Amino acid sequence: MTKDGTAQNNALTLVGASKNFGHVQALHEADLRVSAGRVHGIVGDNGAGKSTMLKILSGLHKPDSGELRVAGVPVSFDSPADARDHGIATVYQDLALVECLDVATNLHLGDIPKKRFFVDRKRMERDATRVLADLNVRVGSVRTPVGMLSGGQRQIIAISRAVRLEESKIVLLDEPTAALGIQERGHVGDIIERLKTKGKAIIIICHDLDFVFTYCDDITVMRLGRTVAHLDAATTSRDDVIGYITGARQGTAA
Repeated sequence: MTKDGTAQNNALTLVGASKNFGHVQALHEADLRVSAGRVHGIVGDNGAGKSTMLKILSGLHKPDSGELRVAGVPVSFDSPADARDHGIATVYQDLALVECLDVATNLHLGDIPKKRFFVDRKRMERDATRVLADLNVRVGSVRTPVGMLSGGQRQIIAISRAVRLEESKIVLLDEPTAALGIQERGHVGDIIERLKTKGKAIIIICHDLDFVFTYCDDITVMRLGRTVAHLDAATTSRDDVIGYITGARQGTAA
């Protein structure tokens, strides 16, 4: 570990990030360190700064100060496309799926394969089938309209689309279990585990502490725009995390 908290296997590091929106300070010198092959949960109450941090990591916002590094290299994103070019895939809470289109088409939105002037439907379905099989995802046919899938299946399709390209080494998930039942949360958890075994760094913003403690290796707690704790999930209790979230337990990130 170096003096500034970076490590050789850190896939993504955010150091001293601050962000203001007018007179509102959304982030104040926030930090984050995420390692490859691990699942990292970011937790905190509403207004803690989690969403702002996610938008900085995904290229939607630029920090007013601080430094973002990918694989130890300082980077600056001007757009979500820049983040994607650096191997960061983001799945937002609204999923951004088109319900009237089928699974294969949704997996290729923004990157529809063509043969001359026409959509290469066979290639698109073949690629979709391969991606879903690789993640052990079962949705029946890739010709099934997304609007006919369950909430959990839609979430999995959105994740599959985000990581379809092999260069996606870091995956950001915004509230992946929102409005899902117990069984569907388990299916999303299974996908996260498979991505972890592929060596990807997974970052989850989540209010569901049961899900966090089930699938996350590391936990960062945010409060009022600050990072207040970096925790090892295996040696941390739920009460400790709640204490940091509410302010009943004081701490500064190590």
